Amino acid sequence: METDDVLDGTPTADTAARVREVIAAAGVSQREFARRVVMDPSKLSRSLSGTRRFTAAELARIADEGRVDAGWLLGTRSREKAAAPTVAVEGGRPLQIVRETVRLIAEHGFHAVRVADIARACATSSAAIHYHFPGRAELLEAAVRWCMDEDTARRATRLAEADDAAAELRQLIALQTPRTAQQRRQWAVWLDLWAEAARSTAVGRLHSEYYRQWRETVADVVRRGVGQGVFRAGLDPQAAALTLTALIDGLATHVLSVGVPSSAAAADAMHAALTTHVTDTILAP
Repeated sequence: METDDVLDGTPTADTAARVREVIAAAGVSQREFARRVVMDPSKLSRSLSGTRRFTAAELARIADEGRVDAGWLLGTRSREKAAAPTVAVEGGRPLQIVRETVRLIAEHGFHAVRVADIARACATSSAAIHYHFPGRAELLEAAVRWCMDEDTARRATRLAEADDAAAELRQLIALQTPRTAQQRRQWAVWLDLWAEAARSTAVGRLHSEYYRQWRETVADVVRRGVGQGVFRAGLDPQAAALTLTALIDGLATHVLSVGVPSSAAAADAMHAALTTHVTDTILAP
């Protein structure tokens, strides 16, 4: 949906019911649908239960994903979606906006990215960007949430492929070593957001929550490894997760600081250092 019009009407209980129809038609879980429309799953849940109202921008993204008219969600128009855009966008316009925002943050920095820059990258207007994400802060928060969701999905896939906790830990280390362009972009975004976390902004709090989830993932792997006998007996899972996270963050910062020509060698050195740490302090002798 690329119209610059605003939605007329107020979300009601019927709106929530229509959103449920859209989610059911999508054939995915509520959490996965929230990921697709770049929405906090808890906000989607509260809006569906009636304890919170959907915002106009959220309904615009839901309509875009469900291929229905946004006015229908409010009960003011027919269900049919307005004419499709001339050029199809993979994943829909909202996800294109978020992906381009992430790319621009990685290239230019969190505070240097303007809505006009994002609109130019998406070959659309600033008004179209604001239709899906009214404020810059909301757009940047959505970009961070998308990064978190993508990272979590990749992590779950890698862990599912591992045979034991030792293999899981090796997979996590590989995921966090910035070898590919995608991994470097992801790290560039994380590094830029550390300052935001220190200021306790909304985006910073989201970033901090991601790190809490990451440390819990590592701690859970360590607990399983101790139980399987592949990790040292008596190892403190939380302490091991904190130490490994600190090492990963520090080494990744060095990899990104040396520049692309030397990044491959730096990434190899980072991976070797992390492997040595795991062998010396975590793996069972």
